[in-house]
Amino acid sequence: MQQEQDICVLVSVQTPYVSDEMLKEYFDELAFLVMTLDAKAVKNFSQKLEHPDTKTYVGSGKLQEIKQYIKDNEIEWVVFDDELSPSQLRNIERELSCNILDRAQLILNIFARRASSSHSKAQVALAQYKYMLPRLTRMWTHLDRQKGGLNMRGPGETQIETDRRILLSKISLLKEKLKSIDKQKSLQRKNRESLVRVALVGYTNVGKSTIMNMLSKSDVFAENKLFATLDTTIRKVVIENLPFLLTDTVGFIRKLPQPLMESFKSTLDEVKEADLLVHVVDISHSDFENQIITVNNTLKDLDAMDKPMIMVFNKIDDYKYEKKDEDDLTPKLKINYTLEEWKQTWMANSQVPTVFISAKNKYNIEEFKTLLYDTVKVIHAKIYPYNNFLY
Repeated sequence: MQQEQDICVLVSVQTPYVSDEMLKEYFDELAFLVMTLDAKAVKNFSQKLEHPDTKTYVGSGKLQEIKQYIKDNEIEWVVFDDELSPSQLRNIERELSCNILDRAQLILNIFARRASSSHSKAQVALAQYKYMLPRLTRMWTHLDRQKGGLNMRGPGETQIETDRRILLSKISLLKEKLKSIDKQKSLQRKNRESLVRVALVGYTNVGKSTIMNMLSKSDVFAENKLFATLDTTIRKVVIENLPFLLTDTVGFIRKLPQPLMESFKSTLDEVKEADLLVHVVDISHSDFENQIITVNNTLKDLDAMDKPMIMVFNKIDDYKYEKKDEDDLTPKLKINYTLEEWKQTWMANSQVPTVFISAKNKYNIEEFKTLLYDTVKVIHAKIYPYNNFLY
């Protein structure tokens, strides 16, 4: 998408496991992703299907409905809430005759814009090239013609084969560059082994960087946009007389493109090697329970789910609920729960210590610091039994 604001429509398939409420949340998140690229979504299209159509994602009738709308309203972009296969992309572009963006490419574009260090730029570039590789046919059909050339292509080699070789070469170079950076970071982690390592994890835009700034008195970039922080930030924190290392990691999100997961493996190693995870949750988000599930599933993929953990429910100052009418006998919905009532639900039976705070407005921060201190102290005593003079 361009720097100036583009107008787009959003498309999603509602499978049997997706409720109407969940579908709305998914569209809201997709619109937020689009907004992060300075674009605006003006219309949502959805279709109930067992699974996305293998040829065109949605059915032919729905595709014609979308086609008519973008024609009548001069829409240039259509964004899909799933990763589309190369054939789906070709078929949809052929039918709609406009710019198509799937969820994977949308997130890749955001990462590309957010990347600032040479490390994160290389990680994003590698993910982009991996995404592009199976889609070269779609991207270069206008160049797919026979050519020969000295030191460039062999006789009869097509443009697409040349481009594939170029991409594979770039992927290989980036892998070598990242391997070298990873070795340096691995050495850096070994040099930090004398302190307990705490990693902030959570869905994107839940306030991890704000918590980092509050605890470490540093100035990590924080913004109300998705993936505001890509580069891992590590700060030394001291609570009372107990020092530890605090890491702010990249936020998770549902349907995170696999090439990004692979490219950011070294960044996520900070999570794997942490002694304690602080799982930050945006309690004011209407879909926070599903966001917790997404984060937990990602931690399982990283083999990090068995680590000690603290749950921090952030943004309590933004939490809003709708009081249920006493005469209303219908079942209570999530929106009808107060914070105190939430604390008596599954949270009360959780084995993970929890605390409710507002990092922005400094509510319950002392309670959070005490919980963090007590947990880190126990871990420190186990890892460094001969160095407990600190406390």
